[in-house]
Amino acid sequence: MNLLITGGAGFVGSHFVKYILKNRKDFKVTVIDALTYCGNLDNFTEDVWDNENFTFVKGNILDKELVFELVKKADIIVHFAAYTHVDRSIDLSDPFIDTDFKGTQVLLEAARHYPVKKFIHISTSEVYGSAQYVPMDENHPLCPQSPYAAAKAGGDRLCYSYYITYRLPVIIIRPFNIFGPNQYPEKMIPLFITNAIDNKTLPIYGTGENTRDWTYVEDTVRAIDRAIDVDAFGEVINIGTGKDYSVKFIAEKILEILGKPKELMEFVGDRPGHVKRLITSYKKAKEILGWEPEIDFLDGLKRTIKWYCENEWWWRKLKESPEFIEWEKRWYSKLRELKGCKS
Repeated sequence: MNLLITGGAGFVGSHFVKYILKNRKDFKVTVIDALTYCGNLDNFTEDVWDNENFTFVKGNILDKELVFELVKKADIIVHFAAYTHVDRSIDLSDPFIDTDFKGTQVLLEAARHYPVKKFIHISTSEVYGSAQYVPMDENHPLCPQSPYAAAKAGGDRLCYSYYITYRLPVIIIRPFNIFGPNQYPEKMIPLFITNAIDNKTLPIYGTGENTRDWTYVEDTVRAIDRAIDVDAFGEVINIGTGKDYSVKFIAEKILEILGKPKELMEFVGDRPGHVKRLITSYKKAKEILGWEPEIDFLDGLKRTIKWYCENEWWWRKLKESPEFIEWEKRWYSKLRELKGCKS
């Protein structure tokens, strides 16, 4: 079975690659990744590079010729490739629209011309916006509140339209917030952990009371793997835990586990369009995929903190890069100024 994974050098994609190579010995895995700021070849361990069933292709899913050539050889596509950080989409939305929507269309067209057995699209809970009722099931209205969320909602619905119009064998997975090792350190949990290690402040948006449903990355990739074995074409399936935690609670726990003072918590201005609450019902995932979460949030958080403490080589060079420093300074300066205006 030939598996094409887009965005496979990113956080969740690389965990999925490692999971597949370990658990599905009869699969040949090809990864295409443009290696933008959060695509990272260091996410692949030596055993991945040495595996004869693994092939890496540096390329962009907007490159139609390359994509068509790769899809021609694929049996299954798992589509992770996307710009994913809400903050960056607020700062500049162009790459989100290009990759998350147009890039998805290129892949769908390739799959239409060279039929595949399955097209698994990795969407996001952000397409829902703030919870209008809880727990949020797959019928919750789509009310995206950021350019990132809107671009992903567009790609999500485009995939569904190709199922309806062309009977393309699409399954849409909507993970709620994912965390764990190898996550790019501008995302909230790794940012808080690495800042705390360095005794830097943990910038918390607004009051810190906004909540999210957090799923450990190993649980998430297990769910996506299950989708390979089911023919639930046209279905949308949420992946989450049915529990939510506030940003403030998480910041406090990280500081507590690392033995750092609460004074490191810094409340800055709120993010524009900030979603207030996300919490899922995973009933459908249980019924269709036979999946449910196994790793408790606090257990997963401890594992994640341990990994970042033991792998400074991985994250420090990212945080010390000119691109990261410039982004962090620009973004948080805006929010600190906003906080100052309101105080």
